[in-house]
This record gives sequence, C-alpha cells and structure tokens, in this order.
Amino acid sequence: MTVNIASRRKVVVHRNAGGNIRHALRDILILDTLVKLNEIAIVHHTDCGTMRFTDQQLQAALKEQAGEAHWAEVEKIDFGATLGVEESLKRDLQWVQGNPLLRDTLKQATQGFIFDLKTGRVEKVEAWSVVLGSWCVLFCSFGWINSIGVFQNYYKATLLSQYSDSTIAWITSLQIFFMYAMGPVSGSLYDNYGPRYSLLLGTFLHVFGLMMCSISKEYYQVLLSQGVCSAIGVSIIFQPATSVIPGWFAKKRGTAYGIMSSGSSIGGVIFPIMSQRLIPEVGFGWAMRIGAFVILFLLIIANLTIRSRLPPSPRPLSRSALTQPLREMKMLLVTAGFTLLTFGMYIPIDYLVVEGISNGIGTNLAQYLPAIMNAGSFFGRLSSGIFADLVGTYNVFAIVCCLAGILVLALWIPTTSTAGTIVFAVLFGYTSGAYVSLAAALVVKISPFQQIGYRVGLIFLFASIGGLTTNPIAGALLANDNGSYRDMKIFAGVILLSGTTLVFSARLQHTGLKLMAKF
Repeated sequence: MTVNIASRRKVVVHRNAGGNIRHALRDILILDTLVKLNEIAIVHHTDCGTMRFTDQQLQAALKEQAGEAHWAEVEKIDFGATLGVEESLKRDLQWVQGNPLLRDTLKQATQGFIFDLKTGRVEKVEAWSVVLGSWCVLFCSFGWINSIGVFQNYYKATLLSQYSDSTIAWITSLQIFFMYAMGPVSGSLYDNYGPRYSLLLGTFLHVFGLMMCSISKEYYQVLLSQGVCSAIGVSIIFQPATSVIPGWFAKKRGTAYGIMSSGSSIGGVIFPIMSQRLIPEVGFGWAMRIGAFVILFLLIIANLTIRSRLPPSPRPLSRSALTQPLREMKMLLVTAGFTLLTFGMYIPIDYLVVEGISNGIGTNLAQYLPAIMNAGSFFGRLSSGIFADLVGTYNVFAIVCCLAGILVLALWIPTTSTAGTIVFAVLFGYTSGAYVSLAAALVVKISPFQQIGYRVGLIFLFASIGGLTTNPIAGALLANDNGSYRDMKIFAGVILLSGTTLVFSARLQHTGLKLMAKF
C-alpha cells in the first residue's frame, strides 16, 4: 500500500495472526518517534484472536494521525496463526538482521519479549514482574513518606524538642518537596536513558540519606539527610517505577497501577508500626538503620525486575518541548488540580497523630493512626485501579478525591472521639488512595508516550509547592486559631474539593458534557 509523500519512509508491520489496529498504529507512532530511523520503523504485532485490520484501515489511520507526507509505504509480513510468538519473533529477527538499513545496536521490545538485533538474543519478560519491582519502589518511597508522622512526633517529643512545631515541620515539608520537585529531572533521565541508571542512583541516595539520618544529632543534620538526600533518592526511583507500566499494559493498565501503588499503602502500614516498636527497644539510630536495610533489600529486587518495554532514545530537550505541556489546557488543569490536592492530602497524613493526641487519644494508639489510614488506602488504591479500567481513570479519580474532601469537612471537623478518629483514618485512607495510584495514569491518558516520564515529573514539580508549604501553612492556621484544628481542617477540605474540580474540568475538556462517558 503506497501513500503519496515527499520523503521516502517505510514502516513494516510484522503480524503473527490477527491484530488490533489501534495497538498497531500506536506502536508504529511510538517507535518512529523514539527510534528515529531515517529509513524504516518496525512493529511486531501479535494480538491474535482480535479483530484483523486491512491495508485500507491502516492507511487511513496513518494518514489521520501523521499526515500523508510521512510514510512511503506500509509493508506487511504475516507469519500466520500457526507460529508461536517467540518463534515468530525469531523469524522477524532473521529478516531484520539481513536488512542493511537498520542499526546493529537497535533493541526492540514487544508483547513481553525483548530481542537484541545485534546478538540475536530473545528474552522473555513477564510484565507482572515489572509490576512487582514497581511495587517494591512504591513501598520504599511513598510507603516511607507515609510514615513521617511518627518521626515528626518523635522529633517534637525527644530529638528536637527545643525547636518549635513549625521548624520541625520543615523536615517533612522538604522531604515531600524534593520528592516531587525533582520530578522533571528524574523523568527526563528515564525518558532518555531508561530505568537502570535512575534506579541505581536513587537507591544509593535514599539508603545513604537514611543511614546518615540514623547518626544525626542536630537539626541541620536531620534536615539534610532525611529532608534532602533521602527525598531526592525517592524522586529518582519513583519516576521509572511509574513510567514503565504503560509500556507493558493496555487493557489492564489501571489494575497494574493499582497493584503497584498498593505497595505504598503496605509500606505505610509496616514502617510506622516498625518504627514505633523499634525506637523504644533499640533507639532512634538503629530503628532508622533497620528501615534503611529493609529499603535496600526491596530496591535490589526493583533493580533486577524493572525493565522498559521500549529502548530509550537520548535526545536534547528544546525549550519548545519543555514548555509544550504548559500550552495544553488539559495538562494545565490536571497540573493545577493535582497541586491543590497535594495541599489537602498531606494535612491529615501529617497531623492526624498530633491532632488525635490533643483530643485525648492515648499516645500508643495515636501512633498507629498512620498505619490504620494506610490500611484503608491499600484497598482504595487497588479498587480505584480496577474501577479505572472499567469506567475511566478521570471519572474514578474525581469521584474518590471528592469523597476525600467531603470526609474532611463532614467527619474530621466535628470528630473528637477515639472511635470517630479511627473511622476517619480508615475512610480517608480509602478515598485518598486514587491520589497516588492514578496520578501517573492521568498524565498517560493525555500525553505522547515518549514524554510520559517528563510530564509525570512536571505535575509532581508543581505539586512540590504544596509539599513544601503545607505544613507551615497548617502550623500558621493552628497558631492563629489558638491551637484549634478547625481552620486547618476547613482549609484541607475546601482545597481538596477545588483540586478535584480542576481535574474533572480536564475530563470535560476531552468528553464535553457527556457525564457517562468513559475517560
């Protein structure tokens, strides 16, 4: 099939049997952009059993997506339904190696297989093993961050008791800030060089920062080790863990994100309980070191299992490429909404323990509130991912985050009893689950595949403003309200609803007023 064009380019689609045209077209466009071959782009497509597509359908789709003047022809090689995927890949490999137009070092990945055109090695990659590695990263990143309430209370009561609440709050604020603010840098590292080097560097910084914190005695030492070094490491490992998922999953992408993000909930249950038990038994230093060793073990698993489906293609980022997302209305709305949600989400996470103690909850029980909240979040993250596949990512995200805001205003404000606080911790944990589990999925829905790492990092960069200023703002509201938490809770609830409204507006930009549309 030939298309009239000025520049001669060819795309070859290798098919094992049937194929879904949407998947084939997506792979063609992705590979052409990432690999940047002057002569040819190759797609191996083996969605056997689904609707077959004709030359005319593929020609029309290419013309619609890329314009007439892009490819000279589309050539199909159909190996038939009798061949297995791996055997089909080997046939493809023989054909590709005999083509002088292709680079010897090019690597391609498809349908759970990665094969090296230079060595001829075919390696099967289990997509769910990638999810396991990403789960370990979320356990060690957001799972660790979700336990900061325990450390904040320890610093206030013991290690840094001579400092004010607002001064101590800068440790956790900087931790959240750097974890988010490094997003575009770590995202670009992933887009250009893949996950390997990012994971190695981030693992070192995260573990090293915690080890240094374990021997810290002064405020500035804790600030630099836990608030800066460890947080930068968390940011660097977080981006590849979330950005590799879309390449391995299409139909079950939301479920994969939900399972992955449940790692942060389980980490948020285990780390607070572990720290609370270890600090009285072995001291703060060894409690921190044991946590660092657990993180190191899990991140070794992540380094061994996380793989990118498509090879990286290093390229300089132009000013236009850097600012393009800020010229897209849907991206602007998602970024602004996610930033506001960050303000609202971290107030309950950071202050539930100290607020519970002020209401008369025993200190021992109050220390378990973050674990209770994260237990609820575990189920929220799993279910939000599953429902996102069924009814749409934006629909689920908006509903769940709206419920989180309502819970803050309708339940947390009037609650003073132990039972009410525990109920709020469970329900808020459940409804806030979509905040982490679907954040990257929001960006994937509206972004080019090759820019996912940078764009996910970009929304976290702006969200870092909330991470940096949430605790100081909450502390100021406490001081102005004579120690009452009422104004702080109102602020959290209103800003959660405002952020949800902006994200839902991005959904309306895409679907119009079709409230039942899946998006």
